Amino acid sequence: MKSNLKNLLRLAIYELVFMDGSPDYATINEAVNIAKLTISHKTGDLVNAILRNMQRELDDLPKPNYEDRTKLVATTFSHPEWMVRRWVKRFGEREAFKLMQSNNKRPHYFVRVNTLRTKRKYFRLRLEKKEVPFEESDWLPGFFKVDSVRPFIEMNLLKRGFCQVQDIAAGFAPTILDPQSGETIYDLCSAPGTKAIMISDLMEGEGTILAVDRSSNRLDKLAESALDYHAENIKIRRADVRELELDPADRVMLDAPCTGTGVLSKRADLRWKRTEEDLQDLVELQKELLDSAAKMVKPGGKLVYSTCSLEEEENMQQVKQFLERHEEFSLDSLKGYIPEELLVEENTAYQTYPHRHHCDGHFGVRLTRKQ
Repeated sequence: MKSNLKNLLRLAIYELVFMDGSPDYATINEAVNIAKLTISHKTGDLVNAILRNMQRELDDLPKPNYEDRTKLVATTFSHPEWMVRRWVKRFGEREAFKLMQSNNKRPHYFVRVNTLRTKRKYFRLRLEKKEVPFEESDWLPGFFKVDSVRPFIEMNLLKRGFCQVQDIAAGFAPTILDPQSGETIYDLCSAPGTKAIMISDLMEGEGTILAVDRSSNRLDKLAESALDYHAENIKIRRADVRELELDPADRVMLDAPCTGTGVLSKRADLRWKRTEEDLQDLVELQKELLDSAAKMVKPGGKLVYSTCSLEEEENMQQVKQFLERHEEFSLDSLKGYIPEELLVEENTAYQTYPHRHHCDGHFGVRLTRKQ
């Protein structure tokens, strides 16, 4: 069977099995017409026969059947086997299943109000006037949980800088950084810059933020966003953090490159792109980036390390090894900054899980450089 026919059948069968928006007859009719137009009239007859047979047997579809338990779970929940092995060992089967089910559901979205452009009360009134469903979060001010980002695109609120799409878990790193007006802040591995823009908002646009990244394309997007959001105190530099020499700053944030296992509901492709070897390589890269970031913090200054990963090697293990190498740093308590139900490691770190907290999976700590 040629790939164009295979893919047409895959799409139609997916719609029959998983989507309730279209009647079955419409799905079948559309697939048949596409087959006749793009392949041949005879192929249209074949597609009709296959899909009508599928329609009759929807209630009796076969389930995966493998003797190997890991392969069975991996196929059932559509996750790579190496990830299944890790999570089942760490969380137990029951919770690992919940996590994988969460990754396969339609994700929740959040938008954050940009107070450099508008006030929260006015933004709320806009949504109410347009009858856009929302739920304002109790965890962080200015974050609204929404069903879709489409209304915000249609109302041109993103381009005009009134709000940005940002998961609430991604707002915790700028929150614990606690930037103050007039300070010098370094945001390392910054692009595409949603956290830098939030930092600018928290600083009320006063002070300096240096956003550093290796990717020129992503920095171009950051520069455009900074203009849209009136984050005029963001300066941009293209560089590898490991090769950068800067005067020490008041606060430094390293949102490190990671496996991204906390954001698989929004990046469904990512689970198939990551390997265990990638994890090992990223852990080494994070170590090098952390060591470089440490040099950029002035005595008494703050260093925030964060990831969108669930893997211990990238998170607390990485931090503990950093502290063994850098006795001049110590962990801060995050009480008062982060909701207590998200705090771990005796309140010195936060960790969110999609299946427990209904947001992306993020980790973060704040360290202080001793005077």
